[in-house]
Amino acid sequence: MSDKKRILTGDRPTGNLHLGHYVGSLANRVKLQKEYDSFIIIADVQALTTHWEKEENLTENIYTITLDYLAAGIDPEISTIFIQSMIPELCELTMYFSLFTSVNVLRHNPTIKSEAAQHGFKDMTYGFLGYPVSQTADIAIFKAHLVPVGEDQVPHMELARRIVRRFNDLYKPVLIEPDTLVGDVPRLVGLDGKAKMSKSLNNAIFLADSPETLKTKIRSAVTDPARIRKDDPGHPEVCTIFEYHKVFNQDQVPEIEVHCRQGSIGCVDCKNKLFTRLNDLLEPMRERRNKFAGNMALVKEILFDGTSKARAVAQDTMYEVREAMEINYLNRPFKY
Repeated sequence: MSDKKRILTGDRPTGNLHLGHYVGSLANRVKLQKEYDSFIIIADVQALTTHWEKEENLTENIYTITLDYLAAGIDPEISTIFIQSMIPELCELTMYFSLFTSVNVLRHNPTIKSEAAQHGFKDMTYGFLGYPVSQTADIAIFKAHLVPVGEDQVPHMELARRIVRRFNDLYKPVLIEPDTLVGDVPRLVGLDGKAKMSKSLNNAIFLADSPETLKTKIRSAVTDPARIRKDDPGHPEVCTIFEYHKVFNQDQVPEIEVHCRQGSIGCVDCKNKLFTRLNDLLEPMRERRNKFAGNMALVKEILFDGTSKARAVAQDTMYEVREAMEINYLNRPFKY
């Protein structure tokens, strides 16, 4: 095991990653991978908890999200990218945790309730209701010290800490109670200015977007509805483009704000400034993505190696778990 403390992070493979993912977690992962032993999970099982009838794109999405990781700067030499469903020990630990996690606790989890409403679930499945337990197994089996999450995932992390603490109290303290790292970056609004950036809402800028697509999307973004003419005084606080400037173009924000309020810069010019900044950010990602996309055999090797490493860690942890629970009947580890 590395001397570095370990991080577990990741995403469900539901399509291309967008700028909201980048500012919310991905950019931080690229930075943290130099300081921590980073395990990045492609949570395909958890994707199936809400898309069990629409799994036809899952294989494609796994490769898509891997390319996004590599494009953004995740280094497979120092970060372990792995596929959740190919670690069967996760199912075993999920079951053990579920033995002492009550249905009431899961039903009252605010994230579960909001996601159930979002997906229109009137009767929650066992898998969907229990996915916070599955998340806890993901964290615990790799003995993660730190888990970076968004604000909406904090209830899951509180539950994860409780489950790990309960296991250690019931049996032996072999698992690590993880700390939570909540990002301080505000949620990125969508191009429509009405909600968070999301593929399903068709209001996202993807990391893989071409310059032409990027320019078209920025031109379509909602701005200050009160500005009819170019020289009308603007209200940047209600403008989606200005929100993006605050995140991606901070050094020019004071100047842009003054000129917007004075009516001395039009929305088209303001959008062009943002396009230049975002295109500069995305162009190196496009180059890295194209390089890896041209060698999918290497991408598959990265996933195979990462998943093999992750499974070896999971098997070691499960040996300790079975020992702690006194169910290691043959008193020896199995390596498959």
